[in-house]
Amino acid sequence: MNSSSNNSSKHIVQLQDVSRIYHQGDAVVRAVDHFSLDIERGDFAALCGPSGSGKTSVLNLIGGLDVPDEGEVWVDQINLATLSASQLSSVRKNHIGFVFQAYNLIPVMTAFENAEFVLNLQGVNETESRERVMSILKDVGLEGLEHRRPDEMSGGQQQRVAIARAIVTNPAIVLADEPTANVDSHTAESLLDLMQKLNHEKGITFLFSTHDQHVMDRARRLIRLRDGKLEEDEIRREVLSRKS
Repeated sequence: MNSSSNNSSKHIVQLQDVSRIYHQGDAVVRAVDHFSLDIERGDFAALCGPSGSGKTSVLNLIGGLDVPDEGEVWVDQINLATLSASQLSSVRKNHIGFVFQAYNLIPVMTAFENAEFVLNLQGVNETESRERVMSILKDVGLEGLEHRRPDEMSGGQQQRVAIARAIVTNPAIVLADEPTANVDSHTAESLLDLMQKLNHEKGITFLFSTHDQHVMDRARRLIRLRDGKLEEDEIRREVLSRKS
């Protein structure tokens, strides 16, 4: 995998003049249009904008789930444009945590097994894997629920399992695509409390794609997109933090 010492280590993500182009009949759609962005270590940032603005497309490019037609995407000092499909899979497995709005848990697996799944893919030994999973499940408030399957858990609990799975590998960044979309407002606030705590106490970098005002209120950085272009990049000194 191609890495570069020229990219500052404080930058977890760098998008350099990136475009993603789709063809719909005779029309050419630039879902991402000459877009540049740096995400720094420890950021708690949100991509926001109207439907069709390019939020999910940007997240997919950073996550190596899609490839740009123009420009470069760097994650943890690795140039994704230089990688094969198997190398991209390795980057996703070892450098990136994913949280999806639909949870994407494996129905037949328990909370423990879902959280452990990527560690098994990484070849982590059983003793270390168990210690890490049990510690993370405790961190996300699921201690005692490790043997429950997804259909035995609430939506909020399932999303906590998804968060545990995303962070148990100690990724460089967690990409969260509409993580509060399928839960009620109280549960959304609880999940955001959890992710803010993980960001503050463990230094985990989060990048959200969201329409949810709850998420935007909590983000320390709001990255607004419109028509695939960067409209505004706002660093905020004061954000909401619900007191328990």
